[in-house]
Amino acid sequence: MRSIKYILVIIAVITLACNKNDVSDEENSRIFHDPDTFLMGADLSYVNEILDHGGIYIDSGKVTNPYEIFSKYGAGAARFRLFNNPQWTSVLYGNDKMYHDFDDVKLGIQRAKDEGMRVLLDFHYSDNWADPGKQVPPAAWQDLDPGALGDSIYNYTFNILKKLDNEGLMPDYVQVGNEINPGFVLPQGNRWDNTGQFINLINKAIKAVRDAAAQSNVDTEVLIHIAQPENVKNWFTALDDAGLASYDIIGFSYYYMWSDVMLNDVSDYVQEIKATFGKDVMILETAYPWTMENADSYPNIMDVDKLVTNYPATKAGQYKYLKTLTQEIIDGGGKGIFYWEPAWISSEAKTQWGTGSAFDCNTFFDFQGHVLQGMDYMTYNYSF
Repeated sequence: MRSIKYILVIIAVITLACNKNDVSDEENSRIFHDPDTFLMGADLSYVNEILDHGGIYIDSGKVTNPYEIFSKYGAGAARFRLFNNPQWTSVLYGNDKMYHDFDDVKLGIQRAKDEGMRVLLDFHYSDNWADPGKQVPPAAWQDLDPGALGDSIYNYTFNILKKLDNEGLMPDYVQVGNEINPGFVLPQGNRWDNTGQFINLINKAIKAVRDAAAQSNVDTEVLIHIAQPENVKNWFTALDDAGLASYDIIGFSYYYMWSDVMLNDVSDYVQEIKATFGKDVMILETAYPWTMENADSYPNIMDVDKLVTNYPATKAGQYKYLKTLTQEIIDGGGKGIFYWEPAWISSEAKTQWGTGSAFDCNTFFDFQGHVLQGMDYMTYNYSF
């Protein structure tokens, strides 16, 4: 009789474990990585705009808050870009509502923090996109001399962070510029032709972050962001001697389409950058396609001819690529990875170049909005 009772108890325990919260075996096997050890991040800058214009996100058959989805699938941080005065975004919709401005970014930060995620704030120091091909100062700063420009950078950065901190939304990480290979706020902040002046300007941005953090309960870290790992060492060399202020993390974009670095060599670059400059290293942007199809008439950003061998543009191929890349970062001693715009699904949202999405082939959602396998790379059991 006693053995029968024991058997019944064991069966009950097993049944309870299997049915607890209706969680699947896959969900039970997820590894949620400590952000202080390795940070899994996602750039969610388009999400608010997509939600405003008909986009939906579906998890386990239910329309779900995308911020909740990313937190559930292991994202420890959300990244948001900030433009200075992006009035052009309101012109696209014929109203007064802007996107990627302070109010939009504040909403995204609040939604991300509500789901327990950390936040990376990406200052573009421009009214529009800043990248290696263009670093245009905001219209309001166009005619400023270097001294006044430096003061504007400081005051703008400090005031944005103070306003966020006053609402309990201080970012955990701040980028002082986006993919600043040529420098930023050109021509004054040219990294190569006017290095001394560039140093003075970026130091103003760094000081603003440090000063705001000193008045906050959040110990915000400073990141410097360069496009493609092969450009990092040359870019940072000699800047310490030139007087670059202390920063915390070197971040780089790594896109299979535009980098000369092979996937299996990423760890070598991460290791060398870390050893040479004594800083933590993260990938701040990356992506890989799960399909070669297109959900709308907006041409997609992808290059079929440069897909990595053995990593097809399929759901499984995307997942495999991201697992391999993440392990490469870990093997090199890196501290994190951010996927660029994994939620930029097709909707009625607009850019200057089209309506819908130029990235729907690279997202973590299919054309109907369902979560894809690629999302699971954030909770994979990596070797540390």
